[in-house]
Amino acid sequence: MAASEPVTSVPAFPPILDNRHAEAPAAADLLSCIHCGLCLNACPTYRELGVEMDSPRGRIYQMMQVATGQAEISPSYLEHLDLCLACRGCESACPSGVHYGRLIEAARAEIEAYAAPKRSWRERALRNFVFRRLLVSRGWLKLAGALLYLYQASGLQSIARGSGVLKLFGKLGRIERLAPNAEIPFFFDKIGKTFAPAGPRRYRVGLLAGCIANVTSARLNEATVRVLQQNGCEVLVPESQTCCGALHVHAGLKQDARELARRNIDAFLPLADNGGLDAVVTNGAGCGSTLKEYHELLAEDPEYREKAARFAAIMKDITEFLASIELNTAMGRLEAVVTYQDSCHLAHGQKIRQAPRQILKAIPGLQFREMPLSDLCCGSAGTYNVVHDDIADSIIAKKIPLAAGTGATVIATANVGCELQLKAGVARYGQGQRVAHVVELLDEAYQKLGR
Repeated sequence: MAASEPVTSVPAFPPILDNRHAEAPAAADLLSCIHCGLCLNACPTYRELGVEMDSPRGRIYQMMQVATGQAEISPSYLEHLDLCLACRGCESACPSGVHYGRLIEAARAEIEAYAAPKRSWRERALRNFVFRRLLVSRGWLKLAGALLYLYQASGLQSIARGSGVLKLFGKLGRIERLAPNAEIPFFFDKIGKTFAPAGPRRYRVGLLAGCIANVTSARLNEATVRVLQQNGCEVLVPESQTCCGALHVHAGLKQDARELARRNIDAFLPLADNGGLDAVVTNGAGCGSTLKEYHELLAEDPEYREKAARFAAIMKDITEFLASIELNTAMGRLEAVVTYQDSCHLAHGQKIRQAPRQILKAIPGLQFREMPLSDLCCGSAGTYNVVHDDIADSIIAKKIPLAAGTGATVIATANVGCELQLKAGVARYGQGQRVAHVVELLDEAYQKLGR
């Protein structure tokens, strides 16, 4: 179906059925879609598959069919909604302001209620371990990180990849190339500490360090602290913080996400009340998008509704915060040609595009070059590149040549998940480009001045 052709025979929206799940898509959000099709070209799965039901308007049409009782939650419905990357690129393209992110998250929560009892005990056990043990437990994350480090440091990874034995493991072997490096020492040792500014204190900020990032992006977290210190920030990393809940929301586990939201609010708001916080920052754009929507997540919680709104009001992406202050420009030169890949949840979810570019352009010696389709998803999308590695790989296979066409030697991004996906893409389809977070490049420029 062409982008200019509206979906036909869209029914008038009858009353919502009484037996719908409490987390089901809201009628107002469903009705806001006029099915114009301007979202199609912004949708990675539609671009890959060319299937109407794998486009935003096609998925909304299916949600409406289920909401009005004209269709059941079926295997086909599950498949089409599961294939969505939830990149929210359609939100930027939509002339009607459809809140597609809310719709897909609500639909997945409804699906979770439907599908959970039907899963095998192995599937239930795996999901329970990942979402309710691994992501929320520092002990489990440390153990997983230690095992990953041993696998890599012992040479087993090199042997497995070089011998071709991974091909025998099918999908598991394919996604092994996505395995990030375990960065010893982990950042967990820094949680609970306060870091003084490099000079006079200008700001007081809290840092949400994430979950897996403490293992696989420990150096990025350290660079984030140093950059904030260089910009006159006292940095507080509260002990009681936890996973942001973004992956839980994307998986339809909104009750679990709400509990994590409450814990993070309790960790940071007392700091804001006792001495004040100019901001709570994160270097993960995917995390930040969910953190800024805690007020929506807890809208029906009378105890936390107001607290969540206060928390969301001071939540900032690290690039957003740095671009909003008088940036310390005392840096050394960084001789590099750099292009930038927009993180979906920064560009489309948080509507932040210029801040990371502004920071990159402020680094002496750095040549910045835009790449085509920089805001089209790279295929990471939380766990999407693991669950749907074939589609994610096809997406990154098209993305890396676009970056290479700029002549850039460095591909910058502003999200840890994107960074991992881009690194895997460069390893397979690139020309040896370096992949780095914007903050890592800024940190290097500051450190060069001190050498």
